[in-house]
Amino acid sequence: MIVTETNIKEYPLLTRGKVRDVYDLGQELLIVATDRISAFDFVLSTPIPDKGRILTQISSFFFDLTKDIIPNHVITTDTAKYPASLKPYQEILAGRSMLVKKAKRLDVECVVRGYLAGSGLKDYNKTQSICGIRLPAGLVEGDKLSEDVFTPSSKAAQGLHDENITMAEVERIVGVALAAELKAKSLAIYKKASDYARSKGIILADTKFEFGILNNKMILIDEVFTPDSSRFWALSAYKPGSPQASYDKQFIRDYLEHINWNKQPPVPILPDDIVEKTRLKYLTAYRLLTGKGL
Repeated sequence: MIVTETNIKEYPLLTRGKVRDVYDLGQELLIVATDRISAFDFVLSTPIPDKGRILTQISSFFFDLTKDIIPNHVITTDTAKYPASLKPYQEILAGRSMLVKKAKRLDVECVVRGYLAGSGLKDYNKTQSICGIRLPAGLVEGDKLSEDVFTPSSKAAQGLHDENITMAEVERIVGVALAAELKAKSLAIYKKASDYARSKGIILADTKFEFGILNNKMILIDEVFTPDSSRFWALSAYKPGSPQASYDKQFIRDYLEHINWNKQPPVPILPDDIVEKTRLKYLTAYRLLTGKGL
């Protein structure tokens, strides 16, 4: 079943994001990952089958893997344990939804990079720095950094671009103590997941997190280590100096660049072969990382 949008009438729709529909259940939230896919801040008109299920189940796996470092917002992904009022939607929700604790989101996108790619590469090529962090000269695309770096960005409103920011700006947004905790937890979570992914043949080049405050304590929220929020590279094919063989959304971005889309409406319709190749990349990441099939 392909799900591009949900309409659960029993509860208010809190947000309809690029991928997720979030419902307010009072003390809890219901997060539903659809099969929508976005690129360059636009939701594309063509869904990717199974994408929402893959994102939810990878996130669930890594929330569990990292819960010893920081608690997270997951209550359950078992639809049988959802409120009885959601039973009519069980077929839609199965495998692609989470019942989670409601936290106050911190408005910082916490990005950790172990390799030079994406906007980090663009910043480096301009300034030899990322988010004010000076890096060695002579690095090339895909190079492993000498140490993992915390390179936060602003949490922009939908339709606007996130912008890389310095640690000093993070301190201004959330305060010095929380900024230090964001950095420390982000680096620790990335290290654990990166080491694990490498053991499964995947380089976790970079990723992003969101955190919230619940009962005066920081918790991990949103999604973690998915092909939407991370760069997954094939370890066996890794070679610095050029784009890497990947299991993530970069394949879609590369296609859109290839057809010279001007990043303005209307959004392109994805050909069937691009849709299927994207689905297989996401599915391969899921299988390698979790050892499971859908």
